[in-house]
This record gives sequence, C-alpha cells and structure tokens, in this order.
Amino acid sequence: MQIDLKNKNALVCGSTQGIGKATAIALAQAGANVTLVARNQTRLEQVKNELPSDDGQLHGWIVADFQNPAELAKQVYLQLDSGQVFHILVNNTGGPPGGEIFSATIEAFENAFTQHLKCNHVLVQAVVPGMKAAGQGRIINVISTSVKQPLDGLGVSNTVRGAVASWAKTLANELGNFGITVNNILPGATETERLSSIIAAKAKKTGNSVEQISDAMKHSIPAKRFADPSEIANAVAFLASDLASYINGVNLPVDGGRTKSL
Repeated sequence: MQIDLKNKNALVCGSTQGIGKATAIALAQAGANVTLVARNQTRLEQVKNELPSDDGQLHGWIVADFQNPAELAKQVYLQLDSGQVFHILVNNTGGPPGGEIFSATIEAFENAFTQHLKCNHVLVQAVVPGMKAAGQGRIINVISTSVKQPLDGLGVSNTVRGAVASWAKTLANELGNFGITVNNILPGATETERLSSIIAAKAKKTGNSVEQISDAMKHSIPAKRFADPSEIANAVAFLASDLASYINGVNLPVDGGRTKSL
C-alpha cells in the first residue's frame, strides 16, 4: 500500500517550519504539486528548493500574513484565476501565545480567531468550488489535542482550537456528498519551535530548568518522547490520499498516547 498523490495540487499553510514544512515535504514525496503559504518569502523560497520533484512536480509559494484574511484570500484567488485547482488544503498556522485563560485579553482571542478560524474559512471558500468540479477534495486542519483535553497554560489556544474543530465537523457534514473530506489532525508534543518556546516559558515561570520541564513532559507521554514533525506529516499525507476516502469528520490524535480520552 503506497500513498500516491501524483497530479494532485496541495496548498499547505504555515509551511516554512515545523509541522507545516514536514507536511509539504511529505506531500511532495508522495507526488503532489505543493504550493507553500507563509509570510516570509525568503524562507518560502528556501523550503521550495528543498521539496522533492522527482516526478516533475511544479511547486510554488504564496506570501501572506494570517492576521489579514482579506489579503490571504486575494493572493489565493490570484492563483485560482490563473487556472490552478487545489485538491488538498492543509490548514496549519502557529498557535496563540501561552497563558492562563482568565488573564487573556479580548485582543488575544480576536487575533487567534482571525489567524485560525477566519483564515481557514476564507481558504475553504476559495478552494472548494475547484474540489467540487474535480469530484474530490481533502481538507485537513492541523490543530491540537486540546480539542479532546484542554492543556494547562494554553487558555486562548484551547478555546480557539475547539471552535476550529466544530467548524470542521460542520463542514464535513456539508461537503461529504461532493467527495470532499474534512478531518482534523491533533498533534501532541512535537519537536518544533513552538514547543521550545512553551518549555522555555514554563521553565522561567517555575524556576526549573528547560531539561527538567522537557523530561517531565516526556514522562507524561506513554511513548516517553516528543514527536518528530515528520510523524505528524505522515498522518496528514494519509488523510490527503485516496486511501482515506471514507474517513470524514474525525479528530485524529497523533500524540504518542498522551491524550487520556478515546
């Protein structure tokens, strides 16, 4: 059984680092044409040059800031107006800053809602007509295990991730009869810049060392280690393929068993 994404066009958000970058690489390795989306053009160019193109794939990028949904939509529609059709959309962007929910500002909630749900929505509205015409589509949202079990110290993130999960389930119900699936990947603790910043913040707050915080987090995971971003990307690639054609509207934890609920 092999994941084959040849002749598929994928739009991968937040793809200059971490899970997004690993996902772009995994989809390209499976044969997809990958369009990267992020706000730093230099890093976009660097990642594009790293993408495999053994089967003659054509890769590209879109420069956009996820704090500006209107500009993001404008840039994506420019691609679509040129005749591009995206069969795969991977919604992924950096999480909100940590902190207790009681202390969160209204602006923090608004910013997170814009960056995650609003931008996801404008992208779906842009690409779904092409998916319907093609008779198939895959929308995959990279969110968080906090959908199942809120994480301490990530109040705003817990709130917004839950909203995205409910939005995605509703979409799955509406789009399933068009051959379009909508699923959520819930990464656990993954070796990314965001995890490093969370660990550093906890160390500063508690007075413990980074190593102590890291070891304690690993101890809470049955696998006793953090995930490599490629392990999350592999799950995304599977859901993007024809092999997952009857999987729709699910939350899939990829967390080494950390989440205590089913």
